[in-house]
Amino acid sequence: MTKKKKQIILLTMKFIKEKGFLAFSYDDLAKELGITKAGIHYHFEKKGDLGVAVCTYLEETLEQTYSDIKQETIKTTDKPLVFLSKRAAQVDRHAVCPISALQADYNDLPGTMQEKVRQISQREVRILTELLEDAKQDGGLKAMDDLEGLAALLITSAKGGLQYQRVLGDAFFSKVWTAFNKLLKCD
Repeated sequence: MTKKKKQIILLTMKFIKEKGFLAFSYDDLAKELGITKAGIHYHFEKKGDLGVAVCTYLEETLEQTYSDIKQETIKTTDKPLVFLSKRAAQVDRHAVCPISALQADYNDLPGTMQEKVRQISQREVRILTELLEDAKQDGGLKAMDDLEGLAALLITSAKGGLQYQRVLGDAFFSKVWTAFNKLLKCD
């Protein structure tokens, strides 16, 4: 991937986290990058093509985070929260998760992007479910039977917490985190 192409993708990610996919144009990107709209069209003919590239980038970062967590020498029972923590840390302060932002725009996205967003969403839940399964096999989460449901609860709560943090401040997200710790330590 060329340096310029990556710059376009990263700036697009920033815009998605701040205002959503539908709320910016190639003109906004061009002005911020100091290039022409044609320069962006050279790399991404349509905005949907750019969106698919962003989704691919999101998939890569999701898989990299998962791989890093799997290799970390921490207790298996701590890995689900470490995963969520690392994912939350990838979201800029007072922004929203880019996957959540794309989900909010889902009905208005091109079909190819909708499919990519669906795949990322499913994979994110599956990864956290796998980490919870590993924790359960190591003796944690004894009282939990529906680990996919727990993964869905944790992911949606974390992402909701990030949105509330924008309005209510960092202390609110800290409360969400404290509740996660207590929930996952209960057997």
